[in-house]
Order: sequence, then structure tokens, then C-alpha cells
Amino acid sequence: MQVMKDDHEQAGTRGLDRPDLGGPDPAPVFGLLFDAHAAPLQRYLARRVGTETAHDLVAETFLVALRRRETYRPEAGTARAWLYGIATNLLRHHVRTEIRALNATARLAAADQTVSAGHDGRVAERVDAQSRAAQLAGALAELSVADRDTLLLVSWAGLDPGEVAEALGIPAGTVRSRLHRIRRWLRANAPESTKDDSRKAKEGESARR
Repeated sequence: MQVMKDDHEQAGTRGLDRPDLGGPDPAPVFGLLFDAHAAPLQRYLARRVGTETAHDLVAETFLVALRRRETYRPEAGTARAWLYGIATNLLRHHVRTEIRALNATARLAAADQTVSAGHDGRVAERVDAQSRAAQLAGALAELSVADRDTLLLVSWAGLDPGEVAEALGIPAGTVRSRLHRIRRWLRANAPESTKDDSRKAKEGESARR
């Protein structure tokens, strides 16, 4: 029993970042990976394709990862980037669902929604943030799949450019130049009220480097 616990703890030490998935029993490591990454992955996917589809995609992501565990190379990247790469590939089969969701969100933003003066300040701030996100959805829907994946893996999933490069299988320099181009396009095309958020996201990413 103690040996099993030690093995599990050792897997945890290695496993959350760059695990060895080539062992005879992958269950302990995959259990740790699921505990660490399933919830944030589900939240990220839900923002893109809705909760129900996101649950299915998370389950499929881990099934694919389990089947393809021999292809994972710790020296090539983190487990998180690898899982998000698998999820991104699966997500691309749901592009039309995502576009419909973004356009529906943008239509909601176009409606005249006001917050009553009696609302608590925190509620007003939350509604205002949701409105800005809804307005930005229209611009996101116009991006190519590759550009949208790149931007949202950074801004919604919280991956750094290096991890995005690992997830998408492209050079890190390509990710950075793509982000620069996308943000320049968003500054020109996104609604005025969302541009401060775009600048803050860029400043936040710079601070993480």
C-alpha cells in the first residue's frame, strides 16, 4: 500500500508538468493530470462551444491522450500544452458551433441592456464586463480558426506563447507575431469599449514573461 502511495506521489512530482507516460500503468499519472487540468480545460472549452459540448470534449481529450500517450515527449513540452493541443484539434470539428455561439453573444451585446441604479456595484461591474466580452465576441467570430485558437489559448486558457506553440505545433516566434497581428486587427475592428481590455490583456502577458 505504501509503495503504491509513493509511486503516486512520485508521479505527482513529475506528472503535473512533464510526466513520464510510458510506464506499464498510466492510470495514476492520468488521474493526476485529470485532477490538475480537467476543470480549467472544461471552463475554457465552455466559453468557446458551451457547457454540454465542453464536457464531451474534455472526456474525449483525455481518452485521446490515453490512447496516444506514447507520442508525448516530455522534453518537447508540458503536459498542459499537450492536452490543450489535443483539445484544440478536437475543438476544430465544432467550429460552426463556436461561430454560432459567438454571433449569438454579439447579438445580445447589440441589444440595449441597462443596469438599474439600485444594483450593487459588484453586480454592475460584472454585467459591464459581460457586455464588453459579448461585444468582443463579434470580432472573434471574424478571426480565422488558427488566429482564434492562438488568441484564446493565451487570453482564455492562460497559456504562455511558448505553451501555445507546443499546443499548436508551431514555432514560438510564429505565435508572437500572430498575436501581435491579431491584437492590431482587434484594436482596429473591436468595439471601442473593449479596447482597454485588449490593452490590459497584453500588459498582463508581458508581465508574465
